[in-house]
Amino acid sequence: MNFEELSPAERLIAEHAVLNLRTLNNACDMALDGTVLAIAETLAVKQGRELTRKMLQMSVDAQVETVEKKFARPDLPVRNEKGSARP
Repeated sequence: MNFEELSPAERLIAEHAVLNLRTLNNACDMALDGTVLAIAETLAVKQGRELTRKMLQMSVDAQVETVEKKFARPDLPVRNEKGSARP
């Protein structure tokens, strides 16, 4: 994989995955004996859900933007990234 060819959204997700791994490794390093697996599993699931949520949101936002551009009407206001109408 050539990271130079990644889109900004793809780079953001890749960076997030690396940060997740670093956080997971740090948590495991600090965990008491006998608790490493439980801590790792709990954190990995939490991080995985958040990363999945971010990817879904980015994908849906991109689809909405594409549709809005395709069917844009000059008589209607364009929505900004927060969903409110821009003048």
